[in-house]
Order: sequence, then structure tokens, then C-alpha cells
Amino acid sequence: MLVSAGLLVLCSCTPQGSRQTEAVADSVSVSQVNPVVETMMSRRSIRKYKPEAVEREKMQTIIECGINAPNGMNKQSWEIRVVDNPEFINGLTEIFKQENPKAAERPGFKNMFNNAPTVVFIANDPAYDMSPIDCGLLGENMILSAWSMGIGSCCLGGPVRFMKSPAAAEYMKKLGFSEGYELLYAIAFGYPDEAPAAKPREVGKVKFLD
Repeated sequence: MLVSAGLLVLCSCTPQGSRQTEAVADSVSVSQVNPVVETMMSRRSIRKYKPEAVEREKMQTIIECGINAPNGMNKQSWEIRVVDNPEFINGLTEIFKQENPKAAERPGFKNMFNNAPTVVFIANDPAYDMSPIDCGLLGENMILSAWSMGIGSCCLGGPVRFMKSPAAAEYMKKLGFSEGYELLYAIAFGYPDEAPAAKPREVGKVKFLD
């Protein structure tokens, strides 16, 4: 309801033509009866998680949704590693804290993945120029399917930058990606321990061409 109301406010304020306003309003109406649209519209990035890891059976479903995403020429130019081992996450975090001591001073800091108990690492094949796009579609499928099961998530770039540094080489090696593949991004998964409000979207950036 809050999402719908927010979108309606945006529509009433935007200077775009009536067609754009009507199109967004129609999408709000659809979200009230279409569970797929409702999942997309209600999804939020989660940065606070409960401590328990996501059950592997549920993660398997999430991963299967991911690998069934559209991809160019069915190259499936991705590799995925799911980590829910506290020793891996905490060990890597300790190295991260040594290299970034101020990060550990943040209130409630437990691990470098927003305290998520489950982390998915996604690598791509840079030899295929569309691979990052395919990996993005893969991740979105996982994020949306997770949300539909009450599981929160957040895309992570900072931890990936650190993992590419010499300090984290041991843990990068443990992920065991195939030769030539490069870690592209990570996604934190876990049961939400917060309910963030929706942030406004710039509807004015959308235009329909006649």
C-alpha cells in the first residue's frame, strides 16, 4: 500500500505527459493483483539480517531461479559460489578489519557483508562482452525469488574490491573459480532484521516515444 501510494504521488508531481502518468498508475494497479509485480515493487535492499543462515534447500531454489535467467546465446557465462560457512565469512572479515580498521568501528559490525549469514559470489567470463549483463540478469532473478520467500538481499561491490586485493588472495582461491573467470559481484542473503522504506524513483527519466 505504501509503495502504491508513493508511486501515485510521484506520478501526480512529474511534469511528463499523461501517457507516462497513466502507464505508471496502471503498473500500480497491476501490482495489487499480480504477485510477480508485487514482489518487484515491494523488494528492498536489506542491510540488517538475523543471524541464521538461509536454508540450503531454499538457496538451491534461489540459485535455480538465477541460472534460468535469459542469457546471450545460452552461453551461461557465469559461475556461482554459495558461502554459508561462518569460518570463511569470519576469517575473511578478520583480514578485512586488519586492512580497514575503521570499518569495524561501525555500530553493530559483525562481518564485511552487512552481517549477512549467506553470501553468493558471482564470477563472469570477460572473454564474452555481454557476460556482465547476463550475470546481472542472473542476480536479479535470485534477488526477486529470495524476496518472494521472505529472504532479504543486497548487492555488494565493496567486499568484492577487497577480495581482489592481495590480502584476500587465500580466500579468493578458496572460491575456486575456473581459470579466466573473474569475480564480478556478490549478493548478501539472509532473513531481514529491518523493514526499510521505499526510496523515490526518478520516473521523469522514463519516456515513451511515439
